Amino acid sequence: MESTLNQGKMWRSTSVEATMKENDFLLKCAGHSSRVQKGLHSLLLMASLMLSLQVLAAERLDEFADIRIGLAAAGLPLVEVTGSEVPGLYEVKLTDGTVLLTDRTGTYFVVGDVYQRINQRIVNLSDLRRNEDRRALLADLDESEMVVFEPASKDRKAEITVFTDIDCGFCRKLHQEVPELNRLGIAVRYLAYPRAGIGSESFDKIVSAWCSNDQKRALTLAKAGESIESLTCDNPVAKHFDLGGRMGVTGTPAIVLESGRLVPGYLPAERLAAELGLSVDS
Repeated sequence: MESTLNQGKMWRSTSVEATMKENDFLLKCAGHSSRVQKGLHSLLLMASLMLSLQVLAAERLDEFADIRIGLAAAGLPLVEVTGSEVPGLYEVKLTDGTVLLTDRTGTYFVVGDVYQRINQRIVNLSDLRRNEDRRALLADLDESEMVVFEPASKDRKAEITVFTDIDCGFCRKLHQEVPELNRLGIAVRYLAYPRAGIGSESFDKIVSAWCSNDQKRALTLAKAGESIESLTCDNPVAKHFDLGGRMGVTGTPAIVLESGRLVPGYLPAERLAAELGLSVDS
């Protein structure tokens, strides 16, 4: 009898121990399963987020694509479509540099400058954008293709880039200011812009100056109304003329400051120095 009771106690003890081990195993499995579920949940959230971003990007591209397709069908020489500072409108840039604003369907257009009130000031956003574009174009220019009148390197404080024409009266007047501009530390970098167009008499004259062995002397003589030797060579005149159109040049002289700002027409040396932040007494 006592033996039987002892056997029962041993069986119950073994059974309880087995049950405890089984429960412990199940708890561990449950914990592992919970971690797996949490990991899967995190992966699903990341996948969902990435998919949402891709959908948004696709929608934005499609939005621009609709505008591009519509404008191309209308025959507009399109460069790019981007967002604009004006909510609900998009900026359309054409190959000639013209910038338009359009709605999301490319149906309605606004031509002209965009202004924004910033605090108590009215800022011309379009002009700021044009300055940026001109500054980028200036950075790509090679001075070796220009006719440059400059002060000694140690005295060089600033530079102006001038679209010029041989037969332009105010271009000739500005050229007379070059010695004073150089004295003030301002380099004058000339680009060719024959207003009468490619193939005109003015075009031939300025090509001759650019093809001369002494470009500065030839340009100075031509601007003084004197005849110079008629020459032809591989020259950048047509390239400069096209560049002027892209920069918004419509007449000469057209002075582009280092900031990219376009100053149309003639200014005396002192005024140009002031525009560049230089003292006339320097």
